[in-house]
Amino acid sequence: MITLALEASTYTGSVAVIRDGVVVALRETAMRGVHEERLMPAVAEALAEAGIAPNAIDRVACGEGPGSFTSLRIAGAIAKGLALSARTPLHPVSSLLLIVAGAEPVVTPGRYVAVLDAMRGDVFACAFSITDRAITTESSTTLLARAALGEFAREHAARPVGPAEQLVVSPHARGVAKLGSLAPWPAAADLATWEPNYGRLAEAQVKWEAAHGRALTTG
Repeated sequence: MITLALEASTYTGSVAVIRDGVVVALRETAMRGVHEERLMPAVAEALAEAGIAPNAIDRVACGEGPGSFTSLRIAGAIAKGLALSARTPLHPVSSLLLIVAGAEPVVTPGRYVAVLDAMRGDVFACAFSITDRAITTESSTTLLARAALGEFAREHAARPVGPAEQLVVSPHARGVAKLGSLAPWPAAADLATWEPNYGRLAEAQVKWEAAHGRALTTG
């Protein structure tokens, strides 16, 4: 079983090619501050290193967010395109899960709150319990003020972990290799309708709606 995994909920994107639960190729690339899109070339490089043709992929997994609007949109578009081309399912995976599952070195057993920046002084947070046998989701994904993160962590008797926390860990595509063994595989998405979970409106849309006094609609 060949799985191609992509994750881009922050300003660093990652790609993993996974064969029967074992990571056989990895790539990382900047998602911001560059002059050209680099995630697709990273996908091509990882597949070439693993000796896998794009049409030989058995399934695609994509970090679904929440997180950076632009980065998630790029990763989601690439994931959908590859899944359609290979006629294979696309499985959206929580980017907060990919913090604790993709940590390298592996986080020790315990309770953690995975945290990602939501901008405007807020964070996205989700509690997880980790043992040698399972990664268990202990809460829903929550948007809260950063000032309230400490209380949220205390409520769950958990330690915050994330790109901007004292325990620094970023979401990574290699965490998909834990699915099926330590955490369940999420259901496949409907390719015609699936979009990443951005968590909240893009900053540009918020500013537009504030300036015009109405919601931005499309279509």
